[in-house]
Amino acid sequence: MLQLVADTLKLILRPPAQVDMPHHGRLATLFVALQAVPPPRPAHEIEDEIWAIWTSHGDAALEARMQRAISAIARRRLAEGKTILDALIDTAPDWAEAWNKRATLHYLAQRDLQSIADIHRTLELEPRHFGAICGFAQICLRQGEIAAAIEAFVA
Repeated sequence: MLQLVADTLKLILRPPAQVDMPHHGRLATLFVALQAVPPPRPAHEIEDEIWAIWTSHGDAALEARMQRAISAIARRRLAEGKTILDALIDTAPDWAEAWNKRATLHYLAQRDLQSIADIHRTLELEPRHFGAICGFAQICLRQGEIAAAIEAFVA
């Protein structure tokens, strides 16, 4: 587990590479706005728009499955959510948010190693994924890896 923590922390701390994904230009604009002091509009609105892009997909059927997975997780029906997310990842392996949602599910089930593995893949696909970074830091705290958590939180 320590090696996976170290490797994931390296992903978090490296400068983000050019991300080649749908909506890249819109996301880049939103991240610039989010970093502005003061932001041009409330930060929570910008974050909500980023999350909306991350959870969207060009395939409406896949988006609907994502919404079912999110609903299952919210209701703590983790087995159902995992089945949906496993299928989404098989179908759309480059969809960062499918990996992130499964990482969240693993976190809730206290399967930290599986969660970090999915966070790692999320960050390979979307290095700016602040939700994955925060989830990683929370796992580090739970595992007593305080220094790694602090590095992730301030990255």
